Amino acid sequence: MKTKIVIVDDNANNLLLEEDLLLMANFEVFTAMNARDALLTIKRETPKIIILDVQLPDMSGTEVAKILRDEKETADIPIVFVTASVLPADIDQLLCIPNSAYISKPIDTRTFAQQISLYIK
Repeated sequence: MKTKIVIVDDNANNLLLEEDLLLMANFEVFTAMNARDALLTIKRETPKIIILDVQLPDMSGTEVAKILRDEKETADIPIVFVTASVLPADIDQLLCIPNSAYISKPIDTRTFAQQISLYIK
């Protein structure tokens, strides 16, 4: 059985790139382009890990993460934020969310799937 991953990014190019890299690494990938669809997909699929952009059109990625942490079914799913915001204050805000990590954009296409694998329990 393949490991389920949900990727959330409002940029179609980023979403497609991350999806392709993880499909090639033999993951089962589900995608969403906004917070509302992401929350529905995550509840439906119960992934092993969530890859989450910080800037979404309907809600910030940190708000999505806080919602997920408040619900029993999703409280322990690792979240990897993929963001271009790499200021120390921004990173600190992301890492204050339990069981989270971040990868800065642009991602390294050669190591992305391996980096994500490190956070799967």
